[in-house]
Amino acid sequence: MDLRHEIDVYFEYCEKNKGLSSKTIKAYGIDLRQFEDFYYSSGMDFGKGVLVKYIGSLSVFKPKTIKRKIASLKAFCSYMEYEDIIEYDPFHKIKTKLKEPVILPKTIPADTIARLFRHMYKSLKEAEPSSKAYMRLLRDITAIELLFSTGARISEICSLRRNDVSVEDQSVKIYGKGSRERIVYIGNADVVSILNTYMHNTESCFEEYLFFNRFGRKLSEQSLRYALYDYTKKAGITQHITPHMFRHSFATMMLDKNVDIRYIQSVLGHSSITTTQIYTHVSVEKQKEIMIKNNPRNTLSI
Repeated sequence: MDLRHEIDVYFEYCEKNKGLSSKTIKAYGIDLRQFEDFYYSSGMDFGKGVLVKYIGSLSVFKPKTIKRKIASLKAFCSYMEYEDIIEYDPFHKIKTKLKEPVILPKTIPADTIARLFRHMYKSLKEAEPSSKAYMRLLRDITAIELLFSTGARISEICSLRRNDVSVEDQSVKIYGKGSRERIVYIGNADVVSILNTYMHNTESCFEEYLFFNRFGRKLSEQSLRYALYDYTKKAGITQHITPHMFRHSFATMMLDKNVDIRYIQSVLGHSSITTTQIYTHVSVEKQKEIMIKNNPRNTLSI
């Protein structure tokens, strides 16, 4: 079997038939090319033996990385069986069970988020209206406000198009992983206000994407990450903050307010409730509140 050719065809299939994002295909590429190198250097036939040996070689990686690499290979083998490239999928006879350590999501304290926004809004107020600095600040504040108020991924925010946003309905149409579409309502007057201001100030730009750079192209995730780093530094915040931490903070704060986890699953765009359940850890403040109000010792009068 010409494995290299079959992997090339599979990438084309993923892009055209499965509608996977370029980022996902790139991840598949790294994983499958690694297996391809192992396969050709092993001198073994394609089957259970070479797969087991390859999986054994992955022990140098972290459990999460190993799971991703195996999942990429499993998807490829399933595709080859379906397309009759191989008679049967060798993974049918391979058991892989990795226990991945539970790492609680890193969140941002509410007062830190407030401090960041206070700094950004103060800078916006001091900037000359319609200047490049003002427009850049307005764009970045709007993007970061949407990150926190919708719980969206940074890739989803940067990929928003102007017609995905309805200021009137206070809603945003988000295209998530697996081409899944969801509507998220903003639900905060300040966020709607800054979004409306940004939309009004950019309505004559005729750009396809909601957030764009000075060349008129879609704002890159890296640009927004760098901007966030710069704003946190200027705000005197020492905690290292990433865009994804706003998503973690959004979900954790919603749970702290006793919002049903299935609603949070829907807003975050998780296909499985299992993914959302990582946020069911009880925050320190919530734990303190619960214990003060409900500790059984409080029922005793001595």
